[in-house]
Amino acid sequence: MRTYLHKRRDERGDVPGWVMITVMSAGLVAILTAAAAPQLRTMLTNALSAVGG
Repeated sequence: MRTYLHKRRDERGDVPGWVMITVMSAGLVAILTAAAAPQLRTMLTNALSAVGG
């Protein structure tokens, strides 16, 4: 019984690491999206114009 409790306690310590990785990844995606938004908008507009026009 003691081994189970010890192991479970060790696994709970990994949660903040996963949360940090998730938050950092989301921040990186947000920064890249903000930086590339004008180019992406131009590419989409050009592609739609070429198809519709």
